[in-house]
Amino acid sequence: MEALSGGNGGLWGWNWQPRQPKPSNSQSRRSKSSDSVEANRGAGYRFPIKQAATAASLALTGDTIAQIRDRWRKREGDSLKRHRFFDADESQEDILLNHDWLRALRMASYGFLFYGPGSYAWYRYLDRCMPQQTVQNIMLKVLLNQIVLGPCVIAVVFAWNNLWQGKLSQLPSKYQNDALPTLLYGFRFWIPVSALNFWVVPLQARVAFMSMGSIFWNFYLSATMCK
Repeated sequence: MEALSGGNGGLWGWNWQPRQPKPSNSQSRRSKSSDSVEANRGAGYRFPIKQAATAASLALTGDTIAQIRDRWRKREGDSLKRHRFFDADESQEDILLNHDWLRALRMASYGFLFYGPGSYAWYRYLDRCMPQQTVQNIMLKVLLNQIVLGPCVIAVVFAWNNLWQGKLSQLPSKYQNDALPTLLYGFRFWIPVSALNFWVVPLQARVAFMSMGSIFWNFYLSATMCK
């Protein structure tokens, strides 16, 4: 009989098994929702290491440019006061030896811990809320970028700098004297840059584009905080 049944218990090779009942729609929905919850729970929060490293390197670049410019101008001014020739070779050695690496670390850590992850989450949120590339959405993104992200960036970078220097008691006066001028100056720079970013630059290249603009901004912030 096994030869006739094909060895599997079926008649002439037909393997008959009782038909399994299909799950109901409610059971299917519960299964899919539980799978989605488990997938989201397993994914968790992932620190945007690439964006953080990019922001840190560009913050370091901006601070380095600010330090070199300050030392170069100071060196040139001292040479004029002493009525002596400005030695470019000697100034280069002075730039390398007298670099403030603690100040550079402050700016780099700010970019890595705050600006990179924060701006990345902010731009993702804007794109999720306003995915259509309409004129109205672009203008709204630029407006929100200035009135939400701009003050947050200035508040955090001032507080981070004063914390490292042990000058938290001077933070209110720092906000009072420098926060508003820095914010207004940032409007003149970031409004056209943000409009160009949201309007022309594709989504996958926006972080890189804004990071390139951040070189100038980090240079300005570094010079402002170390006055």
